[in-house]
Parts: sequence; structure tokens; C-alpha cells
Amino acid sequence: MRKLSFIATTSLAVLALATPVYAQDSGKVLTLASEQVTTFVRNFNPFSQTSARYTTQDFLYEPLVVFNRLQGNEPNYRLAESFELADDLMSITFTLRDGLKWSDGEDFTADDVLFTYDYIKKFPALDFISITPQIASVEKVDDRTVRFNLTEANSLIANTIVGMPIVPEHIWSEVADPVTFANENPVGSGPMTEITRFTPQVYEQCRNPNYWDADNLAVDCLRMPQLADNPQVLAALADGSLDWGTSFIPDIDNTFVAKDPEHHKYWFTPSSLVSMQMSQVSPDENARKAFNDVTFRRALSMLVDRQAIVDIAGYGYPLLNEDPSGLGELYAAFANPEVETQFGQYGKFDLEAGMALLDEAGYVDADGDGFRDNPDGTPLELDFKVPNGWTDWIDAVQIAMETLQEAGINVSLSTPEAAVWTSDLIAGNFELTLNSLAAASNPYLPYIRSFNPADFGKSRFTAPHWENAEVVELLKKYTTIKDPAEQKAIMDQVQLLVAEALPIIPLYNSPSFFQYNTTRWTGWASAEDPKYAPAVSVTNPARLLQLLDLEPVAQ
Repeated sequence: MRKLSFIATTSLAVLALATPVYAQDSGKVLTLASEQVTTFVRNFNPFSQTSARYTTQDFLYEPLVVFNRLQGNEPNYRLAESFELADDLMSITFTLRDGLKWSDGEDFTADDVLFTYDYIKKFPALDFISITPQIASVEKVDDRTVRFNLTEANSLIANTIVGMPIVPEHIWSEVADPVTFANENPVGSGPMTEITRFTPQVYEQCRNPNYWDADNLAVDCLRMPQLADNPQVLAALADGSLDWGTSFIPDIDNTFVAKDPEHHKYWFTPSSLVSMQMSQVSPDENARKAFNDVTFRRALSMLVDRQAIVDIAGYGYPLLNEDPSGLGELYAAFANPEVETQFGQYGKFDLEAGMALLDEAGYVDADGDGFRDNPDGTPLELDFKVPNGWTDWIDAVQIAMETLQEAGINVSLSTPEAAVWTSDLIAGNFELTLNSLAAASNPYLPYIRSFNPADFGKSRFTAPHWENAEVVELLKKYTTIKDPAEQKAIMDQVQLLVAEALPIIPLYNSPSFFQYNTTRWTGWASAEDPKYAPAVSVTNPARLLQLLDLEPVAQ
């Protein structure tokens, strides 16, 4: 008998032992938890994907525009007051707000935008969104206006451009090695730029004295306590010492809300895809053989009990995703029904069929050790790697491992620190993992982030290192046309190619975890007021909109 209930019991026992770490002080200080680490390292480099603090993007370096996924991709203008896409889709022009300044008082101008894009071209490792190949040139129209000339027509280019942080030329031009630069005393453009306190256990990030939108900012400081895992976040939330959190909380109504029903709130919105991924460039040669075989990938997918993961590891919060194209219900409006017809069986749990598929393909126990080997007889020993402290993912992996092992797959679990895990995924230095990909308004964006070879070695979202030239060409073509019918035909074709190859194994769409406390602050987004996605996650630029809407409770 499978002992799935043991995982849930163990998780609750750990939660019961957790104790709160820091108490909230009075004043206009907002305490939040956007990352889980065992110690804080002072790094505010906005280009770093592994070491920078999670409050660097958005809060310290403000985007040009925040696109609101929950409101049909509506643009919320921030550093830019407008943008205009050329009729031929070959250029886009951004106009900056008048009077912008950096936090040290220097003017923020078009020169800083030009510098940033020259900089990431000079240092390609900084270009974590692979925007450089899409831009032919960047030209200054005037001090407030910048035109991006594109290499190809692209109707969605604004969404990509705003993902690159703009840095001050007068600071970064003096940095010899921006890849390793820790930027310990940052000069930024966002609302919270002043690092007034920093220890390995807590840091505070306070108001930008020259912020253009200061009249709409009621928060004086952000306080980030060091919390190592989900149980510690829950303890701080339940204790009332956290105002804003983004964490998996088991049985949230009883473990969090019930502690103070008047003030302890949450709202979960369907969000990022969580998938099981295999590195097709893994250092383990025997693993590579299996992972580059679509039959093995299909069988592996059929061996995973997604519903058990959703019900037990996810406490029923996530949305099941059995779509081999990866889109699922979140992108239902774009779905190609032929995906389900031709490949749907590979997205569903079927232990016997998955084992039969392995047998047919020659993945049998060749050496009598009780585990399946490659068809050429070489052994398969797979490590399932997920970050330490991510308890819901660890539980999910343990559930997946039960059926994988039952089918004869030799798989074990390892839990490195999140920064190490991220580095390994970027490099493809793993065998099996779970990975998440933020939701977007159009499936083009998650597809290009997952399968663009230009991002290999730069982003953990391309961790499998799966290459398909036809998919890349179709995605390029998708952005060069305006006709909706033509776009749909292209997206239908991309879905079929991805579903056929199954480079990632979709499991579920995670809710965007958002917990909040109304004791000290009001203005929170909620199911009753779904104005934007309010999670304080590093992948959600709309968190900036939430910060600006907060007001202190009258004392």
C-alpha cells in the first residue's frame, strides 16, 4: 500500500514545531517574505539570477511598464509614460516620464536606457531575457524618448523589453565586472532603494528620497526577516509578525486564518506551471540517453500520479495539468483540441501503460538489481533535485518517487540550497527536477522562455535544454503577424510539436500564493477586488502595484 498520508502528517508535525522569528515593530514598516534562505547575502545586482535579493527587481529597480495579466495585459505605466509600436512592428518607442531621478539625485534619462542596452550587449551574461538578439539598435530620440529598432517584426516586444532593469550609467560604467558585482549600496529608480540595515538574519529597504511617485507611497520601509522554509513562514504569518507573504501553507484555513479570522487573509490565483523536467545535457551520460528518448519521457509522464500530488502535497490548492503541450486550463482559449486527441494519453497517470511502454522500448532490468536499465544495458540511477525548505515540492517529489520506484525506476531525492539548485538548472547540471514558470497573458511568452536556445545557460526556465528549430521559427513568426487567425494556426502547430516531443512533463498550475494581514495595512487586492496579481514573488512585477496601494491602518 502506498503511504501517501504519511507525507501530509509529517508536514503538519514540522509546522507544529516551527516558531516565529521576528516581531513586527510599529510605524510605517511593511514586513514581508518573498524568499526563503538560510542566510542573507548582501547582493542587489538586478542582472543576477542566482544571488540577488528578491526585493531588487520592481522595488529597487522599477520597470518601464507593468503589464497586468489579470486585466487583459493592461499596461500600467511606471518609468515610461507611454510606448508606441510601429505599424510594421519593426520598432517600438518608449517615452520616459518627465523629471525622473535616480535615488542619489542624478537625472534618469534616455542615456541610461541606451547605456543599459549597450552594457548587456557588451556583457552577454547580463542578458537574462535574451533581448539583445531581437534588437538591431537603440537610438535616443531626445532626453525622454528611446526607440528600439528590431531585427524582426514583433507584436509582443514590449512585454520582453520591460523585463530588463535599467541601471544608472554614472554608477555602472565604473563597474569592471558586472557579472560578479554585488551592488551592495545600490542606486535605483524604484520606491524602496535605501538599504538602512543588513544582517544575515534581517535587512531593511527604505524609501527612495527622489522617487517620482512618492505621493502614492505610504510605506516607509520594507523589512525582510530571514525565514528558511515554509514552516517558518507559516509561523511568522500565524504569529502576526508578517504583513505580506508568498508561501505554500498546508491547511491554510486552520493553520493561518483561524488564528485571527478578522485579519489573516489569503487569495490564490491560478498561476505558474509546475512541471517535472529532465536535463538533456545532464553530465550523467546514462541519464542523457534516457532523457533524449521521447518514449522514455512519455513513460515517465504516465508514471506520475498528478492528482495525488495536487491533493496531498498541494492540499488541493493547485489546478491539475494533464496537457502534454503544457498550456492547460490557464490558456484554454488558445488550446488546440488535436493535442488531446493525438497525445493526451501521455499526460495522464496510468502506471500499467507507462510500465508497458518502458518494456516495449527496452528499459528492463538487465543486471538483476531490481531496477530498469537503458536499452543498451547501462544502469539508470536518477537524482531528483529540488530546493531545501520547499516542503510542498519535496512532498510532491516523494509522491512521484513512489510510483516511479514501483515501476522500477531507480530514483533518489536531493535538496540543495535554492541558489545552488538554480545554478545547476541554468547549467543543465541535474537529472530530474521540478521547475516553475510564471503565467503570462499569451502562451507565446512561456513557450519562448522555456525553449529559446538563446537562453540556454542564462535562465533556469530553459533547464531541460531541449532544442527544436521548428518551434523556435514558428514562435518568431507568431510575433510578426497581426491576423488572429494566422496567429492561432501557428500556436496550434507549436502546441502539437511540444506535445509530441514532451520536453517537459506538466503536473499542475500552482496557485499564486498570497497571504496578507490587515492589522496594520489596508488596500490589499483580493478575490472581491481582483485588481492585479498581488503575490510578492520575484516573478510578479505587479507586486509593485500592490505596494503602492497600501495604506496604514489608522491608529
